[in-house]
Amino acid sequence: MSVPAEAVAAASREWVWVPETAVTVETSEYLLARMPDWFDVRLELLRLDPERPVGDVVDEVIARARDLGGPEVNCWAKLHNDPSVDAVLLARGGVLDETLEVLALDLTDGLPEVGPWDQRIDVRWVTDAATARDHHEVGMVVFGGDMAPDDELERAAADGRRQLPAGEGGAVVAYLDGVPVGAGGIAQPGDVARLWGGSVREEARGLGVYRALLDARLRYGRDHGATMALVKGRIQTSGPILRRAGFERYGEERSYLVPLV
Repeated sequence: MSVPAEAVAAASREWVWVPETAVTVETSEYLLARMPDWFDVRLELLRLDPERPVGDVVDEVIARARDLGGPEVNCWAKLHNDPSVDAVLLARGGVLDETLEVLALDLTDGLPEVGPWDQRIDVRWVTDAATARDHHEVGMVVFGGDMAPDDELERAAADGRRQLPAGEGGAVVAYLDGVPVGAGGIAQPGDVARLWGGSVREEARGLGVYRALLDARLRYGRDHGATMALVKGRIQTSGPILRRAGFERYGEERSYLVPLV
């Protein structure tokens, strides 16, 4: 069964995550965040809901971003945004940085067959500092950035110990012969399983690592009452795997690097 497009659009619009230690500027029209120093992208426009002309709001965002410092701000045009947002960001010098597919899967009829994976792969949920470090290391290698400080890793481990049994989600690491090669996460507000951060180290691709991570997260979501799984996946990597598992494409989200100097 397909998930109604309006349900996917609403769930996608509500999906905004900000680290606890980020510095934010938020109004009814936008959410701008200065990320912690270990993030690859330091300054992001995470939400844009213009009530005035789009150009006026974007110009205000750029001005506030300059106050936070940095050479550029990463601005997202989300699934619910009008195409005029893309046009304004391009007109302000924005350069397309990344395009993600918004994909969703109905879970009310059970779990899909995601495909096989190498049986040497062991999947573990993050509940201690060691698994938190492994999770962060894989993401750092695949997506960029620096290693988080020890207190942040301890925070992630404590979050896992609290959130996982409560049905709120958590982070997961895939190991191949004991070496961390894949990572991902799930956040579950209500009945929507938000699958995030799926990543596999290049040397381990082709072994089904992503499929193992996907299966673990979908099972967690179903076991904790999710009726929809939602992913914002990279077109060339996770997208094809997700579509083969039954996910349907509902549109795209694009990020633009807008210069501040």
